[in-house]
Amino acid sequence: MLVLLVTVNIASKYGPPHTGLVAGPLVAAGLILLGHRAGLTWHDMGLSRRTLLPGLKYAVGAVLAVAVVYAIGAALPFTRGAFDDVRYQLHLHAALLTAFVVVPLGTVLLEEVAFRGVLHGLINRHRGAMWASITSSVLFGLWHILPSLRLTKANHGIGAVLGTDLTGQILAILGAVAFTAVAGLLLCELRRRSGSLLAAAALHWATNGLGLLITAGLAAFRLA
Repeated sequence: MLVLLVTVNIASKYGPPHTGLVAGPLVAAGLILLGHRAGLTWHDMGLSRRTLLPGLKYAVGAVLAVAVVYAIGAALPFTRGAFDDVRYQLHLHAALLTAFVVVPLGTVLLEEVAFRGVLHGLINRHRGAMWASITSSVLFGLWHILPSLRLTKANHGIGAVLGTDLTGQILAILGAVAFTAVAGLLLCELRRRSGSLLAAAALHWATNGLGLLITAGLAAFRLA
């Protein structure tokens, strides 16, 4: 499973455009089959229909919470710079397509099934919930090394704080790994409390998708 995830991670970074959009759903389905072969139930992977309603309740709350935090961050001048990211300065059509298609299918689906679903279920079965959360979250952090290689140049706010030299790039990568590992713990807790991947997936999407939409909106406002 880890070899497969490393392969997908490298292919998404260096392969043809939107490789992750195609590979994400296919690999997610393959991981679910792998989990079943290993003896995991739907509940073990956070995909049980019985926990769908609790997951939906947490999902709505998570999206609303992120929306409020992002709205405040975008409104305040000293935090607005965090949204100055050249990767997401897109036209409206491209921003909507990315937020509602590319992010859910190419990012959230695979990462939630992999780290909070199958991997969490496998480790939980053999080592318990604490080790499942810690191990899957650390691996989730390491998963973000390649996507953060150009972070200081892509995000002007981070580049202004850390610098764009080699030291700044290394600090940005370490920060991204640490931040996403901690975020992974929060996502695992949502999955544990609700019993459903839906809650974690909603928070994951809101963090990425709403951030992208606000970034694109602020860029369009500045150009207007």
